[in-house]
Amino acid sequence: MPVKEKNTAEKWSDEHLRSFLNAESFDDSEPDYIAVIHAYRHMLPDTFADFISLFVAEGHSLSATGASGDTALQTIESHQQGKEYAEIIRQHA
Repeated sequence: MPVKEKNTAEKWSDEHLRSFLNAESFDDSEPDYIAVIHAYRHMLPDTFADFISLFVAEGHSLSATGASGDTALQTIESHQQGKEYAEIIRQHA
């Protein structure tokens, strides 16, 4: 699967961040898991931190699991480039 480039825009608008809040699941993954993974794949760490703050403030769950049963934190921390993103999630858990 090709790797998508992360958006390098300096500051995302609230509207743009909100567009990542709700996701559809096409397997047994919970939608909140899909939303966090989608954001992780498309955002730089500073933007991801803003997204996670909004995500939690809006009542979304960081405990949601993917089809494998892992949380987004578990999935992201298993990636070599995911350490900074995992720390952001830990700060909001």
